[in-house]
Amino acid sequence: MTDKLASQDPGDVLSAGADKFTVDGLDFFYGAFNALSGIDVRIKEHAVTAFIGPSGCGKSTFLRCLNRMNDLIPGTRCEGKVRLDGHDVYGPGVDPADLRRRVGMIFQQPNPFPMTIYDNVAYGPRLHGMRKRADLDAVVEESLKRANVWKEVKDILGRGGLTLSGGQQQRLCIARVLAVEPEVLLMDEPCSAIDPTSVQKVEDLMAELKDRITIVIVTHNMQQAARVSDYTAFFLQELAGEAAHLIEFDRTATLFTTPRDRRTEDYITGRFG
Repeated sequence: MTDKLASQDPGDVLSAGADKFTVDGLDFFYGAFNALSGIDVRIKEHAVTAFIGPSGCGKSTFLRCLNRMNDLIPGTRCEGKVRLDGHDVYGPGVDPADLRRRVGMIFQQPNPFPMTIYDNVAYGPRLHGMRKRADLDAVVEESLKRANVWKEVKDILGRGGLTLSGGQQQRLCIARVLAVEPEVLLMDEPCSAIDPTSVQKVEDLMAELKDRITIVIVTHNMQQAARVSDYTAFFLQELAGEAAHLIEFDRTATLFTTPRDRRTEDYITGRFG
């Protein structure tokens, strides 16, 4: 292993399978501060990719670059290319709202809307023009089933979403995203605020969904990354005030057993972070 930034071509590391996202030379700025620098990565379709690294190393910032959620923060800007199925998501004419339908996001804290369980899930389809009750009923049921929460809520769909437990709320939010049929699901530490039983259900859900949806998850839990992901990216900001970098990206089994970079090994073995 070497102390230098891992220099392998991302395309060499992962030659099998189609690329869902292709990121080349990405730099991200909060005002004058260069938060991320020189990010090159390929995110595979129909797989789970985990982002790991210490707090403050740009994992969540990079995740939000993939569906332009950072656009909502004044003074931010992105340089370089982020391509979804070969098309630049920052290109002219791209509708961020449509992009975020295709690339849904689950946040660290569950955020159900202040409405019924049913209306939480039906919200997106209604927004996109679905009006027939039978169609909405079918979408709500299927989405809640896919989110592993249907059996728990099928008899209380008229109850407020905020009355559910934290783990149920998180799975309700997943169902709400799934209802609009996204191609990608971004998950920003989705298990950090829920109970162990719900963590298991969310992890099982990722395994079930990846045949149909590309999943990218930010996690501080090394065991979780090893359990759920097919590929892992390790981010690091070495000095406060400097830009964070993508240090290493590889198949999860390889990165956790034979990392190429000493800093990756130090982090996954608990020497820092």
